[in-house]
Amino acid sequence: MAKAWFYKEYGSVDVLQFGEIPSPSAGPGQVLIEVRAAALNPVDFKLRRSRSGDTPFPVVPGADVAGVVAEVGQGVSKFKKGDEVYADVLKITEGVPRQVGTLAEYTVAEEHLLALKPSNLSFEEAASLPLALQTALLAFDTVNFQKGQSVFIVGGAGGVGTLAIQLAKHVFEASRIVSTSSTGKVEFVRSLGADLVVDYTKQSYEQIDEKFDFVFDTIGESFKSHVVAKDEGKIVDIATFPPHQKAVNVFVKPKGSDLERVGKYIESGKLKPVIDPKSPYAFSDVVEAFKHLESGRARGKIVISPID
Repeated sequence: MAKAWFYKEYGSVDVLQFGEIPSPSAGPGQVLIEVRAAALNPVDFKLRRSRSGDTPFPVVPGADVAGVVAEVGQGVSKFKKGDEVYADVLKITEGVPRQVGTLAEYTVAEEHLLALKPSNLSFEEAASLPLALQTALLAFDTVNFQKGQSVFIVGGAGGVGTLAIQLAKHVFEASRIVSTSSTGKVEFVRSLGADLVVDYTKQSYEQIDEKFDFVFDTIGESFKSHVVAKDEGKIVDIATFPPHQKAVNVFVKPKGSDLERVGKYIESGKLKPVIDPKSPYAFSDVVEAFKHLESGRARGKIVISPID
């Protein structure tokens, strides 16, 4: 048996329970991971509230993980027992999310989802990256962002926004990066690499004179934020369904190769994890961690560690 957080019905944070589940094992092409750290994402509580899908109960939430390979299944060649790895394990097959996520002592993932943990990162730092980082990468790829273009990032202090700013600056070499935040987070967002930070409590989108090649809306305001895009500009909204007619949604299909693609930027320190100041939360405090996430006031990623 393995200790885990799980829910047996859809609903608010109150449906979360702590207990034991049958310990998973690695099937063909899979890797069993001893979880050292996990991170929370909005998709975790959205799925818990969804009342849809056919994932059998109990469901263990969690997509992001960093840990140690405990067992490899038949056919696995890239990893071996003892390797330190990280991944977004939220594989959705035919519309059905994985039953056992990362808020457990052990989780299982397909080999192609994993990458070796960068040696300069702690387990907590590594766990904070996968889903948000791959989401930001996908957004830039979707619009075929080119060196020298400009980008406006809505929600620069969030889990995706903090990484999108760094990607724009160091990987995609944007000519100008403008982002939004609340008053207390303006300097923090500027420190990530934004050329200008708009305090959304003091200035509306209509009051922004600049227009941008790419508007990346991480909080779901494309019905308002679309006005800062150039006529030919592209808009990605990851939180409104459906978004404004000029915007597109993107849905991550996680793969370890995405993490490997930006590995050199992580190892050089150009691309840095951003962990919420209240983190890491103890494994016993997962409910409080979710409450903080669902408040919308987190800065960066919320991490759970150690898992014991």
